Amino acid sequence: MDLSAYLPVILFILVGTVIGILPQALGFLLGPRRPDAQKNSPYECGFEAFEDARMKFDVRYYLVAILFILFDLEIAFLFPWAVALKDIGPTGFWAMMIFLAILVVGFIYEWKKGALDWE
Repeated sequence: MDLSAYLPVILFILVGTVIGILPQALGFLLGPRRPDAQKNSPYECGFEAFEDARMKFDVRYYLVAILFILFDLEIAFLFPWAVALKDIGPTGFWAMMIFLAILVVGFIYEWKKGALDWE
């Protein structure tokens, strides 16, 4: 087995690791250490933290995020479909129409359930 084919990959990994670690190590070793009260204070959008960092978020925040990712990924299927539309013919067209119908039904269901309402 000839391992010389893997040399570029190994070099790429080594150079990437060095480029990633070297600046951090240099900053840690050569950087100034002059802590003061302002530098050591907690920072949250320009003002002091007023609640615990582990506070609970409303579940609607996560629901909207998941719905966005879900519909965004499903819409991403339209791009390769549109590019290959001439090659896949009527069968591919109607398969995508069924897919889009299911997507629209799911969207209407989420809308009617109030998952997209933000109070």
